[in-house]
Amino acid sequence: MVMTVPAFLSSNLLTVVIFFPVAGVLLLVFLPKGNLRLIRNAALLTALAEFLLSLAIVFRFDDATASMQFVERASWIPGYGIDYHVGVDGISLWLVMRTTFLLPITILSTYRAVKSHVKEFMIFLLLLEIGMVGVFLAMDLFLFYVFWELVLVPMYLLIGVWGTDRCIYSAIKFFLYTFAGSVLMLVAIIALYFHQYDVTGVYTTSLLSMYDLTIPVKLQFWLFAAFALAFAVKVPMFPFHTWLPDAHVDAPTSGSVILAALLLKMGTYGFLRFAIPLFPVAASDLMPVVAALAVIGIIYGALLAMVQTDMKKLVAYSSVSHLGFVMLGLFALNVQGIEGGILQMVNHGISTGALFLLVGILYERRHTRLISEYGGLFKIQPVFAIVFLIVTLSSLGLPGLNNFVGEFLILMGMFRVSPGFALLASLGVVLSAVYMLWMFQRVMFGAVTNEKNRSLPDLSAREAACMLPFLVFVFWIGFSPQTFLGKMTASVTAVVARVETKR
Repeated sequence: MVMTVPAFLSSNLLTVVIFFPVAGVLLLVFLPKGNLRLIRNAALLTALAEFLLSLAIVFRFDDATASMQFVERASWIPGYGIDYHVGVDGISLWLVMRTTFLLPITILSTYRAVKSHVKEFMIFLLLLEIGMVGVFLAMDLFLFYVFWELVLVPMYLLIGVWGTDRCIYSAIKFFLYTFAGSVLMLVAIIALYFHQYDVTGVYTTSLLSMYDLTIPVKLQFWLFAAFALAFAVKVPMFPFHTWLPDAHVDAPTSGSVILAALLLKMGTYGFLRFAIPLFPVAASDLMPVVAALAVIGIIYGALLAMVQTDMKKLVAYSSVSHLGFVMLGLFALNVQGIEGGILQMVNHGISTGALFLLVGILYERRHTRLISEYGGLFKIQPVFAIVFLIVTLSSLGLPGLNNFVGEFLILMGMFRVSPGFALLASLGVVLSAVYMLWMFQRVMFGAVTNEKNRSLPDLSAREAACMLPFLVFVFWIGFSPQTFLGKMTASVTAVVARVETKR
């Protein structure tokens, strides 16, 4: 299906998609601070318009080509060979779409929850969107790093200013962990920049030019380690995960949705776009190490989720487990594993983002996330309970729902490489059923033992509007995965071929 768009938009589509939220930011700056309804609606309309603009990428995307599409390139800092260079392929397409899809839902979910400094909150959300979309579209390493760092400060402020309990501690911990990883990546980018000059006599930070480099094996290992540490902290992989539960618990609901559904995928995307294709020998040789850490994360995260008494913390540790699956798929280094990993990035954003919203809805009503404070909600909030059940089954990977497809492809891809790792990882699927169904049973079934729960209202129209898009994609991906896989196959096949050729 081809969408007709104006000539200017057609030739500058990605730039418009990246920077359109700037218009919303400027509008918000000049709106009266006391008119909260106008501020919220302006931010929501900006995010919705951004999503509609990004649909043009999907409708005009050519599934058959592995090369970058809608490419825009202009000299930025010519003396240093740094360009403004953006493009999209099957690897980044759905990550961009998931970002623009989730932001309006996130904004709508904050209408009741965020009551102070609303203008600043909405501005930071839109700035986050610019950074995240830019990360997925940047084809210049310096430009990528700029967008990568742009995300850091708004997220730090969202946790630190609008969070709860120990939000300052959690915000600082998030900032220090991710910034330390970013510094390592910057050093590696500089080293790669000078190696490019030594080999070709040309200064450039173009990613496509660096794909063609032959990098000595020893240097590959050092550079891979630097990039991998930066990305592993962002994912986060075991043992770099300790900042995540604190950040999730103390962030506002919208912050948790952005963290789980969007921000963490910057790390997994970084591995697939940069670390693996730039350093194929190192990636191949270190595959057992990364896969082992991924499996440990899968099981460790699931075991910790099983013993949590706080719903939000349970979902946070489940993220550690689910993202271990993503990493396992990417480092299978074959088409099935990588396609499963990309699809699972999208799936995790849908299922876990929905779970955080549902927990946030309960928290708005009762101001507690303790599982022991609930029970019997199925009788009181039947619509909420049914939505919670569908999302729970999605998260644990029930066949016919979205997560099953991704996990199946990941396990199939890893089984071809290492049946042992695949077998161990499958334990995580079993454990996820244990902790998710345990939480659902304790919250939704049984007697209503707490009188405060008897008057809890069911989903409002606004909350139902937030949840409905998640449910659509839970079933759409579950029943028609080829709609999504078909657009990534050519690009994934090209990455696998590049790794196999150079390793």
